[in-house]
Amino acid sequence: MTIQVEVIETSSLGDRSYLAHDGRVAVVVDPQRDIDRVLALAGRLGVRITHVVETHLHNDYVSGGLALARVSGAAYLVGGAEEVGFDRVPVHDGDRIAVSERMWLDAVRTPGHTFHHLSYVLAGPGGAEGVFSGGSLLFGGTGRTDLLGAEHARTLARHQHASARRLSGLLPDGARLWPTHGFGSFCAVTQSGASASTIGREKDVNPVLRMEADDFVTHILEGLDAYPAYYAHMGARNAAGAEPIDLTPARPADSAELLARLRAGEWVVDLRSRKAFADRHLAGTLSFGLDGPMATWLGWLAPWGTPLTLLGESAEQVAAAQRELARIGIDRPAAASTGTVEQWAGHDQNLIAKLATATFADLATARASKPTTAPTGDPATSRAGEPATSRAGEPATSRAGEPVGGPTVLDVRMGNEWRAGHVDGAVHIPLPELPERLAEVPEGTVWVHCGTGYRAAAAASLLARNGRQVVHIDDAYSRAADAGLPITTPDQEPS
Repeated sequence: MTIQVEVIETSSLGDRSYLAHDGRVAVVVDPQRDIDRVLALAGRLGVRITHVVETHLHNDYVSGGLALARVSGAAYLVGGAEEVGFDRVPVHDGDRIAVSERMWLDAVRTPGHTFHHLSYVLAGPGGAEGVFSGGSLLFGGTGRTDLLGAEHARTLARHQHASARRLSGLLPDGARLWPTHGFGSFCAVTQSGASASTIGREKDVNPVLRMEADDFVTHILEGLDAYPAYYAHMGARNAAGAEPIDLTPARPADSAELLARLRAGEWVVDLRSRKAFADRHLAGTLSFGLDGPMATWLGWLAPWGTPLTLLGESAEQVAAAQRELARIGIDRPAAASTGTVEQWAGHDQNLIAKLATATFADLATARASKPTTAPTGDPATSRAGEPATSRAGEPATSRAGEPVGGPTVLDVRMGNEWRAGHVDGAVHIPLPELPERLAEVPEGTVWVHCGTGYRAAAAASLLARNGRQVVHIDDAYSRAADAGLPITTPDQEPS
C-alpha cells in the first residue's frame, strides 16, 4: 500500500494535525489535545500509532502529543534542543526516523517560527512524498516570528527566510506541503484560501520564496499584529507536558446560581448564535457563539483563570465548547446550564434583555438623520424594558480634536484591518483591548461593528453588560462603502 496522509482539521483554531500511515502503522504530527479524534481515526483505518511527532513547542494550543504517546505506547519525538519536563526521543537536524520498512521521516532544522523548529520530510521507496512544515513554510506565507518576544522577531524572520529556502531546495516541486498553521491561526502572518499545495506552487506564490531576505524581513514585520493573550501560557504548558484532557460534563447551575455569578461580575457566556442572543438573552451575559471562533476570542478576552460559566441550548453545545476551551488550556468551566433564556432567568421577564441590531445601510441613514437612539427608535436595554444607563466620556473624535457628528461608531477590528480602511469618524478600540478600555468609549448610543459581525456581538454584549446603550451592526464591513459611508485610512487623516 502507498503512503497515505490524513488531515485532522481544527478549524476553530486554524490548525491541522496529520496522521500518515502505510496501512499498518502510523505517525501522528502535531496532535491537538483532544486525542480521542486521533485514536478514532486510527481505529477506523486499522493502523497502529508507533510515533508521535512535534514540529515545535506550540504557542496557540495545548498539545496532545505526550498524552497520545503514553496512551498508544508510541515514541514521542521532540526537538533535542527543546528544554522539556518529560521523557522524549530527542530529534536533531539530519536524523532519519524509520516508521516502518516503507515509510520514514527525515528531520530538517527550520528555525523561524521558533528557534528550535523542525520540519519532517515524509519519504517512502519512491522518494520524498512531502514535508510536515509546522509553522515554517505555510500555504502562501510563513508562521509569525514574534511569539517568543518582539526582540527576537527580526532575527527569527531572517531564520524563517533561510529555512523556507532550505526546504524548497531540498524537495522536488511535486512534493506536498503539510503545514500545521495557516488556516486562520494567529500563528500565521497571512492567511491563504488554499486547501492544499506543493513546493512548486509555493515557489510561484509565496513571498518568502520570491523575496530577498531583507525585503522579506520588512514584509513579515510589517504584517504582524496582536495575537491572543492566552498564547503566553501555551508554550510553558507544552514544555512541562500537558496532563490528559478532561471532557466530563461541567457541574450544572440553576437560575439562582447563574444570577449570583452575574452579580459577582463573573463571565457567564452565551454559546448560542449572535442572532439568538440579540433576540433574547439573560441580561449581563456575554455573546461568544459556538458558530464562530469562540475559543480564540473568549480565551483572548477573559482574564486568565477567571471562572467561566457556559450557557447552551443543549448538552452537546456545551460539550463542544468545553472541548474547544480545553484545547487552549481552559480545562474546566466553573459551571454550565442548558435550556432556554426563560429558564436561565427563572421565568423573570425583567431579567431578559434584547440587543438592537442594524446594517451599515441603517448606520448611513442614522448618520444622515443623527438620531440618538437605536434604529428601532428604542434604546438598547440591559434588562427587558429598562433603558441602559450610559457612562460619561469624552466626545468621540475621528481626527485630531475634531468632534464627530451623529451616532458614535465603534470599530473593534484589529490594527491591520483598521489601517487598511475604516468608516470615517469611527472610534477604534480592537476587541482584545475593549474590556480594559470601556471607559474610553464615548457617551451615548454606540454602534459597534467588526468585519463580519461575530466580534461586534462580543463587543456589544460587553458594552451592554457595562450599562451602555448599544447597537450591534451585524453586517459585513465590505458593504460599508456601498451603503454610502465614507471610508478613510490613517494616511488620509491630518496629523
